[in-house]
Amino acid sequence: MNEYEIFRLLWWALLGVLLIGLAVMDGFDLGTGILLPFIGKTDSERRVVINTIGPVWEGNQVWLVLGAGAIFAAWPMLYAVAFSGFYAAMLLLLFSLFLRPVGFTYRSKLKNPRWRSFWDWALFAGGLVPALVYGVAFGNVLRGVPFTFDYDLRMTYSGSLIGLFNPFALLCGLVSVAMLTMHGAAFIACKTEADIRDRARRAGIIAGSTLLALFAIAGLWASRLNGYVLGHFAGTDGPSNMLLKQVSRLPGALLNNYHAIPAFVIAPAIGFAGAMAAIFLFRAAKFPHLAFIASGLSVAGIIATAGISLFPFMLPSSSNPSASLIVWDTSSSLLTLQIMAGAAVIFLPLIILYTSWVYYILRGPVTLATIKRDDHTAY
Repeated sequence: MNEYEIFRLLWWALLGVLLIGLAVMDGFDLGTGILLPFIGKTDSERRVVINTIGPVWEGNQVWLVLGAGAIFAAWPMLYAVAFSGFYAAMLLLLFSLFLRPVGFTYRSKLKNPRWRSFWDWALFAGGLVPALVYGVAFGNVLRGVPFTFDYDLRMTYSGSLIGLFNPFALLCGLVSVAMLTMHGAAFIACKTEADIRDRARRAGIIAGSTLLALFAIAGLWASRLNGYVLGHFAGTDGPSNMLLKQVSRLPGALLNNYHAIPAFVIAPAIGFAGAMAAIFLFRAAKFPHLAFIASGLSVAGIIATAGISLFPFMLPSSSNPSASLIVWDTSSSLLTLQIMAGAAVIFLPLIILYTSWVYYILRGPVTLATIKRDDHTAY
């Protein structure tokens, strides 16, 4: 492989790492928000749940910024098409995310039960809607998105917000919700004690079992979808021009990479095995940190399954398959990819080290006694 091709593949892999980082690190925040109204039976218990993620959720948002920034710089056409085609869905996502900082900040300003209940459900919506939208987006990418280019590479998108919420995409959205709910339950179990931890474990068992069923159904459904197959292509080291290839749609093509390289089946296997291990550890009522690790592995395996199934496609086009965006015709220049790789080598380890240090400093459970002691400073 030549240098340009290597850097394109490298940034495809790095984008996958950033998406997995977002799902693992920010995912338990969303899952905790989803579980908040159900695990916390009293106001004090809900404050315990909120304060498990209160000090860290903003830092976890770094992964969202990193992912969006990487797409913008390394894959500008992917950024342009995705953010234009999914514009309404992105607004829905952003407005739901706005509920989180406002909810964390204002919930405890008044002791009125209705006031606090309103913000509890706002935090629930701020967890549920993003989790659902993320999964719906992945579902649409697997199916293909209705866009095309003219000869001047001007993009035309013919979809709608309602069209994004098609049955298969909604199923993928439910997979995402179950996955992040399980992950949130695992985190709550790590950071709480007594009744709250027990309720988190039970919620984790339900969410994990639901995830296993939905992931299996989604996999069977995806195996029967019309996938995309790359035909004639000018070359993997050429300029980024989306019209220099031929693509066809064939039933079952999403399984082609697994037929070509059977070892790739390790990705869905990790997705299933991680969820099963998390359920087992939830039932055992021991080693909550191992349950969190198993849940994180399941999240990583499920996202990797989607990426491997699509490769080399990054955003297939359902209205004009030959206009699909692939790894080798969507990237920035070689120099841009090289500069970004250098920045990633420097800053990504720093982010990981800093994040690890923060979690080390904030180790230990959040308890009712903690909330009572820090009543005026806790969320």
